[in-house]
Amino acid sequence: MQCPKCYSKMETVSHSGRSVERCSLCHGLWFHGDDLAQLRRDKWMAEHVFDTGDVETGKMYDRIRGIHCPFCEEDMRQGFDDEQPHVMFESCPQGHGTFLDAGEFTDLVHKTFWDRFKLIR
Repeated sequence: MQCPKCYSKMETVSHSGRSVERCSLCHGLWFHGDDLAQLRRDKWMAEHVFDTGDVETGKMYDRIRGIHCPFCEEDMRQGFDDEQPHVMFESCPQGHGTFLDAGEFTDLVHKTFWDRFKLIR
């Protein structure tokens, strides 16, 4: 599998029966199907196992638009998290998966005081 952003090789990273694909260059993460929704409940997985890439590198690759699903080649849709709208991700319209740039998965699972405050406004 190739990274949808930088086209480098994706490597499978597994822990406790859960796995994601991580890019060997930009360290973006590919979550198959609905794995993102399941894995984001586990804060420990975010920082220590899956999302090990540099946040600044992730920000640089976050600017890349017009990417395609590595499985079906469909144009991926941009989306924003309901609870943390500053986190943008790309997802396959056919449901093959979701791509997050380096640092974004950790950001999703660690809600700060300000993230919670934004929701009640």
